[in-house]
Amino acid sequence: MNLIRSLAFYGVFYLGTLPLLLLVPLQGRRGIRRVAGAWTKLHRWSVHHLLSIRIIQEGGPVDGPALYAMRHESFFEAIDAACVFEEPVIFAKQELFRIPIWGSAATKYGLIPVARDEGAKALRSLMRAAKVAKEEGRPFLIFPEGTRTPHGEEGAIVSGFAGLYKLLGLPVVPVAVNSGPLYRGLIKRRGQITYRFGEAIPAGLPRSEIEARVQEGINALQP
Repeated sequence: MNLIRSLAFYGVFYLGTLPLLLLVPLQGRRGIRRVAGAWTKLHRWSVHHLLSIRIIQEGGPVDGPALYAMRHESFFEAIDAACVFEEPVIFAKQELFRIPIWGSAATKYGLIPVARDEGAKALRSLMRAAKVAKEEGRPFLIFPEGTRTPHGEEGAIVSGFAGLYKLLGLPVVPVAVNSGPLYRGLIKRRGQITYRFGEAIPAGLPRSEIEARVQEGINALQP
């Protein structure tokens, strides 16, 4: 049954994605955000109704601007984030912005590229984009481990996270998610994925403390 459910999911979600992709070149910033909202809602519907995965949320976003540091176990949370947050600003690897169509759509949406090896120029560009997003009151989202980490393992916090935390000057909210056992891999499994929001961590802490507290928070759903 897991195979049948997975095939149904791929058919509905990816075929439904195609007409939305055709709309991308025609849209401005607001239009792109509406298209992205429709896409992530299609994904959430497909996950729930076709894969038989329940999605539970314990806690939620705080009032006011904040940086949300989320565990990254599969592509599930990267797609589903817009169902959890109101038009989140996601920090993503620079390489992803080179993907045809997706890259231009991500830029219009307001995702912020992180170019780790391009020095001060890239940093200034990042801060300009972040300032605009802060003025819009949008939440910031980052996967502080930098890549997907298998469930049951604890990935290291990448060095750039503490620098970004310092530059933004915002409280950090760790978010645990346990999508890996069900969603990672070609064949998905039925069950329950849980988001768990931790307590907000204030701005201005030293690197060692913020990294330790974030790592503890994002691993809250480990077995």
